[in-house]
Amino acid sequence: MISRMSVADSALDTAALSYARALLRAPRRRQRIMPVLMAAAFAASAAVSFAAVMVLAPPAVTQHLPKERLGD
Repeated sequence: MISRMSVADSALDTAALSYARALLRAPRRRQRIMPVLMAAAFAASAAVSFAAVMVLAPPAVTQHLPKERLGD
């Protein structure tokens, strides 16, 4: 009868196999963080500047009150 060989009896070095698999694996592409930070900074500065303009700018349309409502 043929018995199965256990994993501990293997002649292959598991550390060397894992190292070889890591070398064969496709390298991961690192994402650059600076373009993302620059876009976020631009969006934040645009939002703050638009909010400041909305608060500080005079209204575009002014409607004068009639004299009878002013109490003169």
